[in-house]
Amino acid sequence: MACILHIETSTRVCSVAVSQDGACIYDEADLEGPNHATKCGVFVDEALSFAESHAIPLDAVAVSEGPGSYTGLRIGYSMAKGVCYGRNVPLISLPTLEVLCVPVLLYHEEVEDDALLVPMIDARRMEVYAAVYNRALKVVRPIQADIVDADTYREYLDRGPVYFFGDGAEKTKAVIQHPNAHYIDGINPLGKYMFPLAERKFMREEFADVAYSEPFYLKEFEAKPSRDLLHQLINEK
Repeated sequence: MACILHIETSTRVCSVAVSQDGACIYDEADLEGPNHATKCGVFVDEALSFAESHAIPLDAVAVSEGPGSYTGLRIGYSMAKGVCYGRNVPLISLPTLEVLCVPVLLYHEEVEDDALLVPMIDARRMEVYAAVYNRALKVVRPIQADIVDADTYREYLDRGPVYFFGDGAEKTKAVIQHPNAHYIDGINPLGKYMFPLAERKFMREEFADVAYSEPFYLKEFEAKPSRDLLHQLINEK
């Protein structure tokens, strides 16, 4: 088994962990964010110091690739690449929505064998980034941006139990009230949940290109002018 540094910055949560031999041996998270610009570098330094103090050589860096916060993903990806270049280790890129599924599969025995999983990342208003998986993490419907209404996932809900979770799920509770809809609260994508997916990719040597790989934004970033600039432009007219 490998020693892997895990970096997760796709949402408001900033999280870093270290895994070895199929277990998480160090983790740190800030749930009060977004504070990625100030927290991520500190967490990574502390995680690497922990590994070095225990004479554990680093074998790879795993990063959550998105979708999610544009700024958060850029910070996490840049930090991961920097460690890979500095330590000469490979980069592993993991879909954030799959990372979200890990704690549900590990710790929620109430989820039926035939249930579908719908991890959701908040994309503001009634939009979410979501995908549909079965319990084996096979893609039933790929990642896309959904405007959520009562019928958005009806074709899956009519088949059987569907579990919604992630920071985008809370706002859908009042909209999706199908009898097969279930919600799991408190699920965040965290570094300590990345290791099962990262170790599988490490064993298969499914590494990302450190030079050219990019986060998966799903939607292009749209820069918006500040209110002060808007007022200035209006006054000039």
